[in-house]
Amino acid sequence: MKTKNLFRFGFLMIAAMTLILASCSKDKTTPKGSANTESMQQLSKDDNNVENASDQVLNDADMVLSPGKLKSTESGPCNATVTFGAPVNDTITIDIIYHGLDCSEHYFRTGHVAIKKKYQENLGQETATVIVILDNFTITKEATGKSLTLNGTKQFENVSGHYLRELGNDSTVNVIIHAVRGSVTATFNDSTSRVWHIARIRSFTGTLTQLVMTTGGFGIADGYANLATWGINRNGEQFYSRINLQVSHKQVCDWDPCSGIIKYEIPSHLRVRQQQQPDHQWQLPYKVQGRLGGWIQLGYILPPALVLS
Repeated sequence: MKTKNLFRFGFLMIAAMTLILASCSKDKTTPKGSANTESMQQLSKDDNNVENASDQVLNDADMVLSPGKLKSTESGPCNATVTFGAPVNDTITIDIIYHGLDCSEHYFRTGHVAIKKKYQENLGQETATVIVILDNFTITKEATGKSLTLNGTKQFENVSGHYLRELGNDSTVNVIIHAVRGSVTATFNDSTSRVWHIARIRSFTGTLTQLVMTTGGFGIADGYANLATWGINRNGEQFYSRINLQVSHKQVCDWDPCSGIIKYEIPSHLRVRQQQQPDHQWQLPYKVQGRLGGWIQLGYILPPALVLS
């Protein structure tokens, strides 16, 4: 037990040192070890990419449905065509067609997103809910050329009320909380397609151009609780992710995680007793234990100078 705790602590120290050198970056350390460890590392990258792409759509929905804009540049998502349909019964559909770079010019986006809301309901109201449908929404990172395509449906609830644009511009609005639940099919750069289930709480602080988002999970599946995401990874393995310490993402860092702890579990990984493995096999944040299966815990630690108040 002492040996396991020592190596787990050692990994968290590695993550901390990495982020002290580059606070906007995720831990880029490439683990050396079994294929199972590599699977875990790929899962953590894929999970962050799916989250980032999904959040871009949800933030665009918030912008599009905001009844007032502070300036002309906030009229809608960059390089996207927005069309408001006529009401059908009590529902209105807003279509967004993407055809170019996002406003940060870091991502090229194509595809279609449909937002469905009650005609008389204002998204800025507390507990207001809309349905967001992703139709071949594809996001390509300019720096790497790697793409990700999402198809699926999400329910987007504004738990606290208010719009993101109000942060930093309305002294009475200090935090905005969203609940997101649903499922998407993610198609990765290697053409692999997998299903991702999502149940996350997003809390925003800061200002419109310097937002800070912290995330937690509320999903329940297969005996697991407080899940943020779960589903099937690229290798066809069932996975579960839980946020053990709320994860902070900064807009100025392309929404990469800056602090917090996420625990990923893949129950199907081989069950191997620790005493059967030489000590040098446990120098990485991956282990297999009993019936719980394999798991990895990633720690992202913010340098003291950048700790959020």
